[in-house]
Amino acid sequence: MSILVVEDDPGIRDIVEVALRFHGFLVRSVTTCEDALAEVDRDPPALVVLDVMLPDGDGFEVCRRIRAAGRHTPVIFLTARDTTADTVRGLALGGDDYITKPFSVEALVARIRAVLRRATTPSVGEPDRTVLRVADLELDEGRWEVRRAGVAVDLSPTEFRLLACLMENRDRVLTKRQLLELVWGYGGPTQVVETYISYLRRKLDPLGPPLIHTQRGIGYTLRPPQVP
Repeated sequence: MSILVVEDDPGIRDIVEVALRFHGFLVRSVTTCEDALAEVDRDPPALVVLDVMLPDGDGFEVCRRIRAAGRHTPVIFLTARDTTADTVRGLALGGDDYITKPFSVEALVARIRAVLRRATTPSVGEPDRTVLRVADLELDEGRWEVRRAGVAVDLSPTEFRLLACLMENRDRVLTKRQLLELVWGYGGPTQVVETYISYLRRKLDPLGPPLIHTQRGIGYTLRPPQVP
């Protein structure tokens, strides 16, 4: 698999490149926002390792533009910016993971593999169950498709995994921490769960009655509308 490393620090860039090549990845590297976007457009990689502070701009903006172009290429931020607000912003913009410097090379490789597994394996839950249905909402895990009331709904990979998790656990309240572990695979700021729940609601609610409900102070549940 091809990994694009976007990092202007030559020391860190060399370490990441050597580690990834050692583990069997094909590696390309660039040092600027402009070159990163050009490379993703020219030959989309399997994953992008993206610094935030770059010479010609902001890695957050690179991720935003990748997602705005309709690309679901996984993005892992690798940055010295370690505040909770930065982490939430990166994940809310469509990042799949957020790693702060200094970092362990072994941990970086492990998290790259985890993100790639999630990106290439749509199934969530029981392996022999490929279509989930709740009311007029249908999620096809095998085809990576979602429809509500017969209308196709375009979801990012993270939105898809979150919705699948909620549908697998229909009528059950899942805490924000549980959703972080089940969907993102790690603990972190729970604000990112709130952000992605709002994304799902914006896409699903215009097509019918609300299906995702907030259990105040606990988390979220997905259940069919009550019939009067």
